Amino acid sequence: IVDKLNKGVEHLLKNAGVELVSGWAEFQDAKTVKIGTGKNAIIIEGENVILANGSVPVELPFLKFDDNIISSKEALSLGELPDHVVVVGGGYIGLELGITYKMLGSEVTIVEAMDSILPIFDKELRRPLELFVKKNKIKVHTGVYAKGCEATKDGRTKLFYVEKDAEENTKPSEIITDKVLVTVGRKPNSQALEPTGVALDEQGFVKVNNRCETNMRGVYAIGDVCNAGEMLAHVASFQGEMVAEIIAGKKRVYDPIAVPAIVFTEPEIVSVGLSPEEAKAAGHPTIIGKFPLAANGRSLTQEAEKTGGFVRVVAREDDHRILGIQGVGTHISELVGEWTLALEMGALLEDIAATIHAHPTMTEMTHEAVLATLGHAIHTA
Repeated sequence: IVDKLNKGVEHLLKNAGVELVSGWAEFQDAKTVKIGTGKNAIIIEGENVILANGSVPVELPFLKFDDNIISSKEALSLGELPDHVVVVGGGYIGLELGITYKMLGSEVTIVEAMDSILPIFDKELRRPLELFVKKNKIKVHTGVYAKGCEATKDGRTKLFYVEKDAEENTKPSEIITDKVLVTVGRKPNSQALEPTGVALDEQGFVKVNNRCETNMRGVYAIGDVCNAGEMLAHVASFQGEMVAEIIAGKKRVYDPIAVPAIVFTEPEIVSVGLSPEEAKAAGHPTIIGKFPLAANGRSLTQEAEKTGGFVRVVAREDDHRILGIQGVGTHISELVGEWTLALEMGALLEDIAATIHAHPTMTEMTHEAVLATLGHAIHTA
């Protein structure tokens, strides 16, 4: 699938007259790059430059990457399926890959320093996923720190961990595993950009303004390597389109109201805008409505309700403006387009309530959750 999509994009680029050069790039200055192509190095100078270096997995000093200690980059390109995997980090990458390994047949253990998996989401959203993890016998150790590892005589790896509140000299617990998958975050891939003269922040992100312009005239940075926006593929794509239009002379700025976040686990978790807790912290008196997957006909035909889940709408109490929409459940990510559009356009509850949603589709859950928020629920008590 990935190869097909990549070849499709490559075909589109060639049809648009874009010259594709494969090789390792080395900047000579802000607008001059030397590319090693495997044959002869070539020099390319540009009037405008777009830095889209992306990001790389964070490596822990006591868990250096090797054949048995891997990052998300190697996770899906192993020669064979490991019998057992320990995932260090219970965030979205760790959960996505951990559940993938479990569904393929590996035994999986998750080690997380925080008190819960996916701590960036509220307890209500996490609950269906936590139940799925428990039901499928994925072992989870929360509130613990990984402390290091050592190789065993039979070529496996022994991982050591301790409770985060443990005494300094506490003997660590241990897990013997085939692979240790480290998913503790990503960092900008900016270490080779010094010759460009672009300014970096303390975390290594390229500093940009709301047009993704760096401190060097005609040099832009987009996606994970820059400090504008979340480290998400759809943010990078949006910024890339925006910068292309800016270079072409159009007036654009990066100022989205809503950026969707999706965790592709089973069940999926989706969030756009403010959660109930975030809305309260921002000083908004709110009204909240929910609708369960189990009451939606299309979800039932796809057996999506088996993992539980719901759609939740958060709106301002006084004017009914929608502040956020969240959901958890199988296939729930397919609803995120309408949710993001609603927030971007400043929609009121009444706007969605007055919009006809096709039956039978999962989109009806958004309509029903809005009606519940207004106190007019039809298909729930």
